[in-house]
Amino acid sequence: MQTQVIRIHQHGDSSVMQLETSSVAAPQAGEVLLKQTAIGVNFIDTYHRSGLYPLSLPSGLGVEACGVVEAIGAGVTEFKPGDRVAYAGGALGAYAVHRLMPADKLVHVPAGVSDDIAAGTLLRGMTAQYLLKKTFPVHVGQTILFHAAAGGVGQLACQWARELGATVIGTVGSEEKAKIARTYCDHIIGYEHFSEQVREITGGKGVSVVYDGVGADTFAGSLDCLAVRGMLVSFGNASGPVPAFEPAILAQKGSLFFTRPTLGHYTSTRAELVNTAADYFHAVRRGLLKPEVGQSYALADAAQAHQDLALRKTQGSTLLRP
Repeated sequence: MQTQVIRIHQHGDSSVMQLETSSVAAPQAGEVLLKQTAIGVNFIDTYHRSGLYPLSLPSGLGVEACGVVEAIGAGVTEFKPGDRVAYAGGALGAYAVHRLMPADKLVHVPAGVSDDIAAGTLLRGMTAQYLLKKTFPVHVGQTILFHAAAGGVGQLACQWARELGATVIGTVGSEEKAKIARTYCDHIIGYEHFSEQVREITGGKGVSVVYDGVGADTFAGSLDCLAVRGMLVSFGNASGPVPAFEPAILAQKGSLFFTRPTLGHYTSTRAELVNTAADYFHAVRRGLLKPEVGQSYALADAAQAHQDLALRKTQGSTLLRP
């Protein structure tokens, strides 16, 4: 079978992405052949493309999509042709019309969750789930700071944190994004002098946890927002990687905790993956979360999607349509 895929043959800006025709074999043992219906675009895709996270080249891009099972290989019992499935993680190559996937990386998409929501928000939804429920379990009465509150992860995580009973402070980079975030944050602040604003809101105490997917630009200020024994959860590098720092600074600022988690380490077993995805989909179906797919692009326009994402022109989640 012939299909279309996006590949890179060198690291660089968005111009290195090429639309190519490729062959797809029949599924082998433990594999599933998917006809993809929607593909998620994420910041990590830009890191893979640019070389911030170096790849063995040539390489596909993309870690998340939704599709329909067209065929299964020997030994696959969890899925059958016609099933709607999604994935978020594993080997790169989601930017494609058809794709072979290991069955143990797929999850069922339940009725009541659209293909667009599954493809565009599963990675973000599972990220929000592990951040709020596993990395630093959020409880009633806590005050938290979430950077980039109007972003794909931020929108879901801030909604979910409020459902868990937390007071949510969110940072945004523009008034347009502030209008979005106000619907699910208790306090909206800008990035300028944000640590001082957090201290003012909390009466000088600081917050229990800062969830920081921005990276270099917010690291120092995030530490200054934390209460004694608070935790900085650094889960992304939108502005570049966090600079090297002396561990003693954590003691000086209040016996702080610092962690750099990844989704893969929280979904490394089949049970963890299925349960994390199911918890997210359950929250969506119950109406606790209202994920937003903000924009979509044709597969051939993946470069434009990356440009808009890097320039922070996007809102909510971004899709490619095969």
